[in-house]
Amino acid sequence: MANAELKPNLLDLDLADCERLVLGLGFKAFHGRSLFKWIHKHGVVEYDAMTDLSRALRDALRETVEIRLPRIIHDQPSADGTIKWIVELEDGQRIETVFIPEGRRTTVCVSSQVGCALDCSFCATATQGFNRNLTVGEIAGQIWHATRQMGSAPSNVVMMGMGEPLANFDAVVKAMDIMQDDFAYMIAKTRLTLSTSGIVPNIYRLREVSDVSLAVSLHAPNDALRDELVPINRKYPLAELLPACKAYVGSDKRRRITWEYVMLDGINDSLAHAKQMIRLLEGIPSKVNLIPFNPFPGNQYGTSPPERIEAFRARLAGAGIFTMTRKTRGDEIAAACGQLVGRVEDRTRRLGRVAVAIPLNDGVRAGKAATP
Repeated sequence: MANAELKPNLLDLDLADCERLVLGLGFKAFHGRSLFKWIHKHGVVEYDAMTDLSRALRDALRETVEIRLPRIIHDQPSADGTIKWIVELEDGQRIETVFIPEGRRTTVCVSSQVGCALDCSFCATATQGFNRNLTVGEIAGQIWHATRQMGSAPSNVVMMGMGEPLANFDAVVKAMDIMQDDFAYMIAKTRLTLSTSGIVPNIYRLREVSDVSLAVSLHAPNDALRDELVPINRKYPLAELLPACKAYVGSDKRRRITWEYVMLDGINDSLAHAKQMIRLLEGIPSKVNLIPFNPFPGNQYGTSPPERIEAFRARLAGAGIFTMTRKTRGDEIAAACGQLVGRVEDRTRRLGRVAVAIPLNDGVRAGKAATP
């Protein structure tokens, strides 16, 4: 069925949209709240099971809108409890979502695009190229599935899966609003983190409409190196990125920026780089996550030795910067940071540069590539 023939998808609607929809059909706004709650809080997607909606409203909804979820077609559990779900979209393309348990804390890593256009040199998602942005429903649908799969909503969500969230600004912000809604998943703003490579204008825009936690993929303490590792730096260099991050935190002393820093052997992991980081982050409330590089086929980089990572961490910590080394999770199922890929019909012709497709157990094919 061509997209033009599809009815609007209720998963693309937030609470206010649902209320407007129901009002427009001639019913009361509180029926819209019930509809939204049935879908997200209770996981019900059959109109006839929404028992507190009148038959007339259910019939009107059936005539007007649909509920179309993305589809989990494969799951890969890891020995450490991490689970990677391969999610198929309506157009047949595939993304990846990762569930990461740790004690009472449960985190879901959510994708925001099919592929990624930013071409970071150490990230497997980048090797697949880019096709399109995800819709609100395709983003929120990942949390819908995770909640049903695990029996409860996650405690934490990180927008760190495939894609650059701030390049899909409107859909990501709306999907995050749905995640935080009391009638949906009730994810606290402090437990919902958006990770960006540094699209500076949209950091300022985000500050105007949301107060979720912000993480920045830094990966280099100077422009020359960051231009190579994170090419978006050529458009938005550190001199523009740092003030935007400082403005995002503002005067709220409870907030800080999380800086993601992948440790690449012999590339960005020296004590000289650590000293540059200290100077760079001066005056910005910061937390630094050091990420041991997770290799993938065809990539040129190696993982920094543990003792060098620890020396780097100790140097930053000694300067008063809260710094931790992220524990690698799900690497044996290619669900670790920098390893996520799905199936992308590349529109950038980037895929041909690196062959990354690997077979999965059930014959589904996916590449190795990126998560938190």
